[in-house]
Amino acid sequence: MTTDPRDHAIAALLSEERSYPPPEDFAAGANAQADLYERSFEELWETEGRERVTWFEPFTELYEWEPPYAKWYLGGRLNVCFNCVDRHVESGNGDKVAYHWEGEPVGEREAITFAGLQERVVRFANGLKKLGVGKGTPVGIYMGMIPELPVAMLACARLGAPHTVVFGGFSADALAGRLNDMGCEVLITQDEGWRKGANVPLKANADEALARCPGVRHAVVARRTGEGPALREGRDVAWDELAGGESADPATCPCEPMDSEDLLYLLYTSGTTAKPKGIAHTTAGYLVGTATTHHYIFDVKPDSIYWCAADIGWVTGHSYIVYGPLCNGTTSVLYEGTPDFPDRDRWWEIVERYRVDVLYTAPTAIRAHMKWGTEHAAKHDLSSLRLLGSVGEPINPEAWMWYRENIGGGRTPVVDTWWQTETGMILISPLPGVTTVKPGSATQPFPGIDAAVVDERGEEVPNGQGGYLVLRKPWPAMLRGLYKEHDRYVDTYWSRFPGLYFTGDGAKRDEDGDFWLMGRVDDVMNVSGHRISTIEVESALVDHPAVAEAAVCGRKDDLTGEAIVAFVTLKGSEEASVEMLDTLREHVAQKIGKIARPANIVFTPELPKTRSGKIMRRLLRDVSEHRTLGDTTTLADPSVVEEIRDRAEDEKAKAV
Repeated sequence: MTTDPRDHAIAALLSEERSYPPPEDFAAGANAQADLYERSFEELWETEGRERVTWFEPFTELYEWEPPYAKWYLGGRLNVCFNCVDRHVESGNGDKVAYHWEGEPVGEREAITFAGLQERVVRFANGLKKLGVGKGTPVGIYMGMIPELPVAMLACARLGAPHTVVFGGFSADALAGRLNDMGCEVLITQDEGWRKGANVPLKANADEALARCPGVRHAVVARRTGEGPALREGRDVAWDELAGGESADPATCPCEPMDSEDLLYLLYTSGTTAKPKGIAHTTAGYLVGTATTHHYIFDVKPDSIYWCAADIGWVTGHSYIVYGPLCNGTTSVLYEGTPDFPDRDRWWEIVERYRVDVLYTAPTAIRAHMKWGTEHAAKHDLSSLRLLGSVGEPINPEAWMWYRENIGGGRTPVVDTWWQTETGMILISPLPGVTTVKPGSATQPFPGIDAAVVDERGEEVPNGQGGYLVLRKPWPAMLRGLYKEHDRYVDTYWSRFPGLYFTGDGAKRDEDGDFWLMGRVDDVMNVSGHRISTIEVESALVDHPAVAEAAVCGRKDDLTGEAIVAFVTLKGSEEASVEMLDTLREHVAQKIGKIARPANIVFTPELPKTRSGKIMRRLLRDVSEHRTLGDTTTLADPSVVEEIRDRAEDEKAKAV
């Protein structure tokens, strides 16, 4: 008997009935109105392309689509730095604050206006020119969250030099691999960074990496702590020495006119099992896509104080801390530190001080605050907040509710956004003045985005059934391939469903047609023939009032094929016990069904996460199956996984 491949679709078991229409006063003045959905694909992106950015030469053709590659705004010439900085100064908004920078050490802060940002960018770009940086020169950037980081990115964009930003928490090995792959000729770094009061050895890591990067001729080092290794003569130059004496007059360093499809940057995925992928993003489509989505989804106003609490080293920071907000002339908060240093109310202190009205962060950060308790946010006046957003992975409904109730005062819309490093811009999200939002749902594709959920054959599945998330049309900010790896690009994204971009994520659409993301398809467990998504079991666990956070994976089982193993972090006042284990197993059975009841639960104070906040379920699978641990270099705290393994072994011994 032949099995229909559609029998193996991802099961959609968890249901959510709560919903929240937009507040009337918010909807009345929202940037996005319902008629945005009525604009045709061509009309939308034609209009946004002409009105959202300033062109040196206007485009003559909207897009060209020869799968798997797209080109957008053909014939146009522009400069990203001009759009993000110079045009705001020229229009009389030079005194407007671009960034409220908050250092990790308490009390260290600075307001940087658009005019001030322009001065810094021009001085630094003039300095880079003396190092031979010009149009097409590849530049690496390895820094913490200090103002010099966006200045470096914008200076590269001004000169037409493509950059790759390497997250400041990555190792020397990770840095060297990325610099060599792109062929970088210059590295921009800093002496040290701060993380929870400790020094981060950025220059020391850079020195180790550059010993293996013969193509890097110069390293520019910004001063942060005043410590770290000495400059290497003939290669290294201090930032202040390079830029300090240069002219700040923009006429001395005009913005390089760039073709719409010229490379803006590469951003490498962390690569858990293979060589990191160099995601290529070009100039015009990327800028139009990020600025457009930033304007409509975050509903930014001329007086908004917007805070994307991510790191610029990830795509979220590229698109929604630097390029999108600056293109729109928005005032942003730029924060160097962690949410809990020196105290667990640090974020809420920042929101109160700057009167932040839009906050965009990750579900893992939200769950961390849940674990710490509501008292930290309750100390502060958060009434300025009018919109909350989440990004990075599917958000559990209870984390969504906690966020709305305890941070948003039970009144703010919450926009749960889905997108990827590869997509460059948000693709699925509520429009906060239009969409009725549901806890845990990313709701609808952004206007002009054609997303679908399909089965193994690539055929669209009915609402209510799980499947594979695909995209059927190009979009302006989409990746322009993998750097120097055409075959890998095709194989990774276009081979599974010919003619469709495969996102690698599972999803379902509910009876209203709203999208619910179910995590990476690699994180789907096959239990007794049922393909169960990890996010649904995790959401059921987090739904219990004792649970702060949960991660789920499968382990091999002779009877069921795979058995579900849950790793659970309880809230501070709760205690791990056999009774709690039984309670949680039954809670999952009640929320989803007995088929999803975990076979094992391991209680742990922390979960293994990357420095961007994503849970590394791959390592949890290694623990569950008692395998040698895989690569832990991207973990924020590598010791966590060892502690989890010890706890899992203890649980196994008790069971025996």
